[in-house]
Amino acid sequence: MVLGTGSVLLTAFVSAWWVTLPPALPSYAAVRGHWKASEAWMYDRNGRLIDSARVDYQARRLAWVKLDEVSPVARDVLVEAEDRRFRSHGGIDWLATAGSLRARLSGKRGRGASTLSMQVAAYLAPELSAPGSRGLIDKLRQMRAGDALDGAWSKDQILEAYLNLAGFRGEAQGIGAAALGLFGKTPAALSRDDALLLAALLPDPRAGAAKVAARACALSREQDCSRFAGAAASMLGPARSLALDPGLAPHLSARLLTQPGAKVKTTLDINIQRAAIAALKRQLQGLGGTRARDGAVVVVDNATGDVLAYVGGIGGESTAPAVDGASAYRQAGSTLKPFLYAQAIEKGYLTAASILDDSPVQLDTASGLYVPQNYDKAFKGPVSARVALAGSLNVPAVRTLLLTGVDPFRDRLWDIGYRGLVEDGQYYGYSLALGSAEVTLMEQVAAFRSFAMGGRWGPLRVLEGDGREALRRVTTPQAAWIVADMLADPNARAGTFGIDSALRLPFWAGAKTGTSKAMRDNWCIGFSDRFTVGVWVGNLEGDPMRAVSGTSGAAPVWRDLMIMLHQESPGKAPPRPSGIEERGIVFERGIEQPRREYFIAGTALTRVAVAPAAARRPRIVNPVAGSVYALDPDIPRENQRLAVSVTGEVLGHRLVLDKQDLGSAESRPLILAPRGQHRLRLVDLGGRTVDQVVFTVR
Repeated sequence: MVLGTGSVLLTAFVSAWWVTLPPALPSYAAVRGHWKASEAWMYDRNGRLIDSARVDYQARRLAWVKLDEVSPVARDVLVEAEDRRFRSHGGIDWLATAGSLRARLSGKRGRGASTLSMQVAAYLAPELSAPGSRGLIDKLRQMRAGDALDGAWSKDQILEAYLNLAGFRGEAQGIGAAALGLFGKTPAALSRDDALLLAALLPDPRAGAAKVAARACALSREQDCSRFAGAAASMLGPARSLALDPGLAPHLSARLLTQPGAKVKTTLDINIQRAAIAALKRQLQGLGGTRARDGAVVVVDNATGDVLAYVGGIGGESTAPAVDGASAYRQAGSTLKPFLYAQAIEKGYLTAASILDDSPVQLDTASGLYVPQNYDKAFKGPVSARVALAGSLNVPAVRTLLLTGVDPFRDRLWDIGYRGLVEDGQYYGYSLALGSAEVTLMEQVAAFRSFAMGGRWGPLRVLEGDGREALRRVTTPQAAWIVADMLADPNARAGTFGIDSALRLPFWAGAKTGTSKAMRDNWCIGFSDRFTVGVWVGNLEGDPMRAVSGTSGAAPVWRDLMIMLHQESPGKAPPRPSGIEERGIVFERGIEQPRREYFIAGTALTRVAVAPAAARRPRIVNPVAGSVYALDPDIPRENQRLAVSVTGEVLGHRLVLDKQDLGSAESRPLILAPRGQHRLRLVDLGGRTVDQVVFTVR
């Protein structure tokens, strides 16, 4: 009989042991190793937080908080509130368990006996606290799990895990997310009152302010608890701005922060980033949202190609704040001209002193006449290439493109990193000289950096972990140096921008502005020996700006940043490479003032003059071949005559319209042509046709 009773007891014990067996629990190291924050963080080159982004939306978890990163008073308050004998029991608080059992037997509601060890075990094995798990067997499983955890982990490890795994409010999991979201603090900065309010949330994370305040008062054991009502209401009010997250590069972080828990180190410098934001914000506020709403800034270290500041936008009055202005494709405007002149100088087609004709020109294209005009609608006549580039004159740029060819120029731009030019040169046509192609601010800064690097180009670097690619030659050192000198010449740009524009700095720096068609984009890209800074101002939705010019839009931001960057060490002119000659030159007929000029070896000259008419090929310049003229029915027919213009030495030449002799070419007659297609010929003394154009009247 004794044997039978023993068997029954043994069977009962084994059954009870098996039924209450808790699930296997991971080690502390495994829990730490598998922890994934819901956030990702982006740091500057010196390890300072630049921005963060929420990546996982299942719960709000920040980085794992070590125990010594929580203020001691907060640790003590939370332990006192949840498990006062935590340090002395072995995972099961038998005194609390006995008290809870006694209360239940007497019909009273007793204090819970769940220890921190048991709660952590439940976080690690959710089936221990699944809905409905409140029976005796469930409780015994929880107790055994707490006992097993306490035997495998240290007390500090258990407390640390509890502080990271506990849910405090809403989606905030862990003391890191709770401290930041509810108080705008780090766990190390939590005060006793903060900890009391957090402890008051633990039994019921959805409780209202009054209930939380009352529980915090009870936990404090103080007489005067009036402060808790306001503190609880403030804590549970609108979500706090994350004061520890400066939010300095939201557009870049949106692109780089894609993995939960990632810590991305960039090449940015937080001080330069802040300065770029401040300069852009100040300028956009000054312009006002009715003139320009958006802007972007990129700052690069020339020597390394590291991006030191990346501002995709500042919000403000923007109607598209999520769009990254630094990487968005926008029309380039005049900012491509330096590369055109560099190519022409490199090929020997031009020198900085070469004369270009800034006068009206009409070009026959597949889509019709192309008639470039300058920004101010005026023409300056004969100008040097130096003045044409520095003053951003459009017609001379188009004439330069005629020398280099559209396709070679398009290929040069591709080599310099403008990857938006996916069509051949003929697609863009002559307007490519004036920046009809779409580019990004990052591409612009990388391209202009090549002038500071002696004609060598390389991709920019944003991540510290990325390797630096070797620079490759895209322009000869001589052509790059001469164009850089032209862009840094305040006298050459004075005719267009004035003597003291925003482009003039108290040290050496080259710069180029640009404004796209219909005033949709305004650029200023410039460089010193150490930095390249690019600024774009416009409207991301594409509507035109109002009353914003090349020097009133982006240039002031560029100037502010360049001065800030060179406070301790002013910019210096780059050393002149070999293969460049310096000459004093004189312009005949006073076209420009005498000056010192630089030439690629073998192309130097000392006197510059406009070629006389006798040296030019006789040709018809108006009408332009392929042009179509429409007669206006509301204007008398005799008042709709077409003026004929010719250039070159045309003494003795005659004009013939179809088969009708119009007389001497020097007379520049007005013709009244009927509807239809017509052929106008320029004929020399021997009757030979030296030029002809075909045009249509309808």
